[in-house]
Amino acid sequence: MMSRKLVADEATGAAERDIPEEFRISNYGYGKDSVKVMHVVRNGLVHSIKEFEVGTKLKLASQKDYLQGDNSDIVATDSQKNTVYLLARKHGLKSPEEFGILLCNHFLTKYSHVNEVSIHIEEYPWSRMGFGKGPYQALHNHAFVFTPTATRYCDVTQKRSESTPTVISGLTDLRVLKTTQSAFVNFVNDEYRSLPDQHDRIFSTVVRSSWQYSTVANVDFDFCWNKVKHCILDTFAGETEKGVFSPSVQNTLYLAEKLVLEHIPEVSSIDMTMPNKHYFNFDFSKFPKLINGDEMKEETVFLPVDKPSGIIYAQLDRKSTIKSKL
Repeated sequence: MMSRKLVADEATGAAERDIPEEFRISNYGYGKDSVKVMHVVRNGLVHSIKEFEVGTKLKLASQKDYLQGDNSDIVATDSQKNTVYLLARKHGLKSPEEFGILLCNHFLTKYSHVNEVSIHIEEYPWSRMGFGKGPYQALHNHAFVFTPTATRYCDVTQKRSESTPTVISGLTDLRVLKTTQSAFVNFVNDEYRSLPDQHDRIFSTVVRSSWQYSTVANVDFDFCWNKVKHCILDTFAGETEKGVFSPSVQNTLYLAEKLVLEHIPEVSSIDMTMPNKHYFNFDFSKFPKLINGDEMKEETVFLPVDKPSGIIYAQLDRKSTIKSKL
């Protein structure tokens, strides 16, 4: 009796013969998107929750489902959805990365004709409600509040030929603003320039960042994600009283990435995008009868402008990682 893999290999060969010579399927796969799952841990009176939105994608060894309409190898997307709930029930939800690794291992182990698994997970930002202030604050046992300061996500991919998965973690929608300690001067001054030097400006952006791990063994993914977020906020804002000066978005972005690589050795590469969220001075000079000169000495009213906006991005890698890939 032929193995399922041999049958799949023969079916792939037969299916490929159905493709005209001038065509080929260069990429393919299928899965289930937006599988929402919540897991509750009840430790006596104190409860904890995790809520994920999961996407699964499988790439099969054969393309016969596309080329011949043969569904015999398809693990239905509904079955993939059920797998998310069953594994959550059996193992719980810890970090998105750990659950993504668990799903990859399950699909590759369970189905020998699956060649590659890709998992995308977003975590819903629930925090325990707190009452009171400072050291007297009490945390509620079982009540939570949605705190969308930033969205956490991860992408976990593993091929059958690979012994370990590739794990990329990230954050999006981290919107920050500071009202001083930011400038933008001495940039190209030619016939196309209309923007004046800005020696003291509002700096606001919405940070998106993703980073890749060089290992997944014994990594505290929760700690690493929070550390990356802290590095970004610390580089942007600085200490509480005087802050830190930013000569450009580019420099702030680079320093944030550098701080991440210095503090988290398991991260091999990080990329970041910082679009401008502009706040322009409103021109009150057109209203001399209503606003006098003394009132215009200090800018207090600004015009928020989301579009168009500048977009600044960069990726920072460890040189040792680059060399190892060559």
